[in-house]
Amino acid sequence: MKIKEGFVLEEVGGAYLAVAVGALAGSFNGMVRLNGTGAFLWNLLNEKDYTREELVCEVVKAYENVTAEDVLPGVVAFEEKLRAAGIIED
Repeated sequence: MKIKEGFVLEEVGGAYLAVAVGALAGSFNGMVRLNGTGAFLWNLLNEKDYTREELVCEVVKAYENVTAEDVLPGVVAFEEKLRAAGIIED
């Protein structure tokens, strides 16, 4: 999966907001708010395609004292949130 073209992540007042730009800005109404881990995942997906399992591994490597079992529910929730908004594609 990866971030679709036409979406960017902005940091505004300590919050991370995913917004549409360019041609998509007219058809995508709103924004998606992400926490720091969500922003970390966004930046990964903005660079290249990742599987869910690869994202879990990246989070485990980046954060101390977490396991794949700890991380998986959050990665799934992140993926579902962005899929529902039409922001990520396979």
